[in-house]
Amino acid sequence: MIRKTVANVEDALQGVENGMTFMLGGFGLSGIPENAISELVRLNVKNLTCISNNAGVDDFGLGLLLQKKQIDKMVSSYVGENDEFERQMLSEELDVELIPQGTLAARCQAAQQGFPAIYTPAGYGTEVSQFKETREFDGKMYVLEKAFKADFAFVKAWKGDKAGNLIFKGTARNFNPLMCGAAKVTVVEVEELVEPGELDPNQIHIPGIFVQRIFEGKNYEKRIEKRTVRKK
Repeated sequence: MIRKTVANVEDALQGVENGMTFMLGGFGLSGIPENAISELVRLNVKNLTCISNNAGVDDFGLGLLLQKKQIDKMVSSYVGENDEFERQMLSEELDVELIPQGTLAARCQAAQQGFPAIYTPAGYGTEVSQFKETREFDGKMYVLEKAFKADFAFVKAWKGDKAGNLIFKGTARNFNPLMCGAAKVTVVEVEELVEPGELDPNQIHIPGIFVQRIFEGKNYEKRIEKRTVRKK
């Protein structure tokens, strides 16, 4: 049995350098790799390209990297609740590529599965399709979108074993599974790390073949991006 475990987040992020491209799982603040992001802040790596559905909030998640100007380019589907992200985008301090959410997911999955590109109808006839190859299938036009290329994918799972098999919980099962195996190195942090054989095989969402490094995370805050309450 090949064990993928590393002792801590410091070991998990060995090899991270300036100028790299990272994939980061999560949706809003749900299922984000909190430990990996905190370590990236501590390492102070610069000139990063980050592929993530959004960029957290001002003082949490990828917002921490944006505050320190560590990110040069964001590839996302929306700005979300991050005022600093919006400010840097509008002031052209940050290069931003906004992608339809389904296309973002499909380009992650294409990278995971070894496909160089996909065809999607999303964006045809708009600025999104400018300078891109288009093609007609069964009377409908599609845009060619290339699979992402990333150096590291940082993923958060609920539970995993030391062979890298993963189970995701609730809404955190969003972009995280699609990013496993979609980069040169996939680093996974889990809330609970168990021995191989302890997970029910029928409950495993991602097999260990897609994972290179796994560790048990600490001190998860699990913040809510935008809290709404109902009047009594």
